[in-house]
Amino acid sequence: MLMEKVVFQLAFVVTQSEKSKASLDILQKYFMCGKIYINKRYDNHTENIYRYCVRNRKELTEIIIPFFQKHELKTAKKDDFNFFVRIIDMMNRNLHTSESGLRQIAQIVEKMNRRKNSMFLESSETER
Repeated sequence: MLMEKVVFQLAFVVTQSEKSKASLDILQKYFMCGKIYINKRYDNHTENIYRYCVRNRKELTEIIIPFFQKHELKTAKKDDFNFFVRIIDMMNRNLHTSESGLRQIAQIVEKMNRRKNSMFLESSETER
């Protein structure tokens, strides 16, 4: 069954260079949730990258989303945030537990961030 192979990893992520890591510490302290991770650089860049990441669906639903709904983004990320909210709403309604719900979520994901095609929709095992 195809659905057994699909896992969604929800995450609200803010990245900063090492010199701006303090801003991530402020976010974590303000929201009182999430973790900060280091992405060590092994290329020609001199600074590591840090990520503030919130993955807990309850924290996303009750803390992160209400904050950004009240304080609307003014950047290109606004549309991605709205897609993110739709996906979390669908998951909170358990729509991700059906193949049709997973397809709907995958179609939304394809519109987000770098607009990569969803592996779920492109799988050779996916029946159309």
